[in-house]
Amino acid sequence: MRTIRRSIGLTVGGLALLLAACGGTNGSGAGNSPAPTSNALIHTASITVGGKTQTVLKNPQGLTLYYFTADSATNIACTGGCATTWPPLLSDSPIPTSDPALPGQLSLLSGGNGNQVLYNGHPLYHYSKDSASGDANGQGIGGKWFVATPDLAAAAAASGSASPGYAPVY
Repeated sequence: MRTIRRSIGLTVGGLALLLAACGGTNGSGAGNSPAPTSNALIHTASITVGGKTQTVLKNPQGLTLYYFTADSATNIACTGGCATTWPPLLSDSPIPTSDPALPGQLSLLSGGNGNQVLYNGHPLYHYSKDSASGDANGQGIGGKWFVATPDLAAAAAASGSASPGYAPVY
């Protein structure tokens, strides 16, 4: 009987250690959750942006995604040096996925950056100065860069005056 109790005690203790090592909170607070674990290209999370909690789109590493107002559904304006500061969200898959399902449309646009992912016609980027999942340091830069949210309105197609290439605001 004593051997059975000792075995049960060791098993329960081992399970407690295993659970402590694998789960629980990281103590870092809201917006600093680890990167998502599904294979989806876009995830969502709630973070603080400009003093308000918002649900934003995230890349596979858990970094905030942005859109650039100079882009359109048919024209990527941020390439070259701009794309160094604002790396584009690219996809090797012909059909980008999200987790959870988003109310908007995911698509791809082949351009100067490769096969760039668009959400509701907005090419998506992350900001090179964001390093943690709760960061939104690119919000509002130049009055042209904004966090992408699930309710982002559909972008218009490019007008005849738009030209692809380097965008000076970054």
